[in-house]
Amino acid sequence: MIAEAGLAALWMAAAMALLQLALGLLAVGRGRTSLGPAMVPVTIVQAALAGIAMSCLIAVFARSDLSVLIVARDSNPAMPMLYKVAGSWGNHEGSMLLWVTILAFAGATVALFESKLRADTKLATLAAQGAIALGFYAFLLFSSNPFARLPFPVQPQGLNPLLQDPGLAFHPPTLYAGYVGMSAAFSFAVGALVTRNVGPDFARAMRPWILGAWVFLTVGITAGSYWAYYTLGWGGWWFWDPVENASLMPWLAATALLHSVTVLATRDGLRAWTIMLSVLAFSMSMIGTFLVRSGILTSVHSFAVDPQRGIFILALLAIYIGGALALFAARVGTVAEGNRFDIVSREAALVVNNLILTVILVVVMAGTLYPLILEAATGAKISVGAPYFNAVAGPLALVLMLLVAAGPLLRWRSDNPRFLIDRMAPALFAGAAALVLLALLAGRTGILALLGLVAAAVVGVASVAPLWKRNLARTPLFTWGMVLAHLGCAVSVAGMACESAFTKENMVAMAANETRPVGPYAVTLLGVRQRPGPNYQALEAVVSVTRGTQGTPFQMVPQLHQFTTEGMTTNQAAIRTFWDGQLYITLGENSDGNRFLLRMWWKPFVTLIWLGGVMIALGGVLSLLGRVRRDVWANRWPWQAKPAEARA
Repeated sequence: MIAEAGLAALWMAAAMALLQLALGLLAVGRGRTSLGPAMVPVTIVQAALAGIAMSCLIAVFARSDLSVLIVARDSNPAMPMLYKVAGSWGNHEGSMLLWVTILAFAGATVALFESKLRADTKLATLAAQGAIALGFYAFLLFSSNPFARLPFPVQPQGLNPLLQDPGLAFHPPTLYAGYVGMSAAFSFAVGALVTRNVGPDFARAMRPWILGAWVFLTVGITAGSYWAYYTLGWGGWWFWDPVENASLMPWLAATALLHSVTVLATRDGLRAWTIMLSVLAFSMSMIGTFLVRSGILTSVHSFAVDPQRGIFILALLAIYIGGALALFAARVGTVAEGNRFDIVSREAALVVNNLILTVILVVVMAGTLYPLILEAATGAKISVGAPYFNAVAGPLALVLMLLVAAGPLLRWRSDNPRFLIDRMAPALFAGAAALVLLALLAGRTGILALLGLVAAAVVGVASVAPLWKRNLARTPLFTWGMVLAHLGCAVSVAGMACESAFTKENMVAMAANETRPVGPYAVTLLGVRQRPGPNYQALEAVVSVTRGTQGTPFQMVPQLHQFTTEGMTTNQAAIRTFWDGQLYITLGENSDGNRFLLRMWWKPFVTLIWLGGVMIALGGVLSLLGRVRRDVWANRWPWQAKPAEARA
């Protein structure tokens, strides 16, 4: 009965979303703002019902109820409990239910705590949230029922072994939270357009949602990168896979939107551009959802294989994005221009920043979608890989890094170029010093990696410049957040450049007691043995590793996992982290009965990539906390706030 209870809760949640939309349309369309208080309990009940549905799905997975279709297809009683629970969203239907559950809780949060918006704008925003939720409820109920029963229990197929990893417990939920945050920003933009209320108050209300979504997307992408790095055994941290790009595109749009909404909130500029970026960011989230959930991509992340589901999602995308663009076209004439600024100013730097981010987004989207469009039109299959993305997006990213360095050092409204050069002098000196040292010590390296290390030095020094000559104890948290996020960009770029320029690789077939070098290490194969796992058989190699001639030996154990139920073999890399990089070893198949294939990498400073990602996310958290704390000091909590109309 748990599955039936979950399905009933899902139907009732859809009814609440329909009621939320109807109340919003009546309140805004007919000026009956008195209906506003009724929307709060509706959004809360909808969130509670969606939470019940998601809890029921987790319960049937935890109980291994094999009469439920997706449990039989994507779980196994022999799996550890962590993977049973996480498996509830490790499939198409469950992931979409988690998506709409987070969306419902976001709507309830807006209804309960948002006090900066004018009453009619808030109602229009909640109506837009209801419309988005209703579409996804319809998708689940009519196309992807997560509680569909089988006529009789069957032999379980099990979760994809590549997903049987602790990363599944937090990587998808963080990405979905980021996508839902973009849906909230989209709803705010629609609400502001409908009520002709595009201004600083709207931007200040929307900014925490963008910040939160951006933080979740950053964490999700960073965690997903490391998950793929150690799980797939390919030795790389980013492969420009279409599914990776599907999460990168919303992050690029969200980064542009975050900077744009800051200009609108603090300087009342870029009004129309902020609205357009809100639509673009949610569009990228929807396109990412379409790519991963439609079945047109083959990937560990791609769950759907029914083309009707893809058509359903494509129809939702056309309705939401097409409707928003039509509304924008109809109302853009009512959006005031906002305050102007000089070409040398922080606002101008942020505009250029946004343009470059948008161009990179177009480059990534073109490389991702072009092979799909070509195949659909002609049947020809091609792949667009790292050479295209690196050659086109790489130089743009370096220019963007220079703007990251210079932007915070510019004054608002207007500035003098000579003063900017004076402020940039220490950072430029650091870049010149890095260039000289690399030329002397690094030997031959790729030009892109070399420029990346130089840019990292410039941004690293420039990012802390806003703290110079300030009372650090009285510096606002959001300033610390900006500094930490920009410093994280420098750290990540340095890690990417080092990984590209200095990685050493050795792929050899080794017998017992043979030794091979990789970078500064000597690796000796001691032997290969069988070891049972909870739901797999492991073949593991035991290797002894020594650094240099005087180093203390240590052991590493790469494995191959054979999942009998799923009929699949996965690679479990052995990774050892040091202060200056990582040693990465994978085990291949038996080559001739006595020799086994080992693939070994020495990756100097590769961990800086993920350290920088964590710093960027923490910078976003500090900025968000700083904004919230300032709101508390300004008595803007709902039980303390004055009505928006009174403040106006």
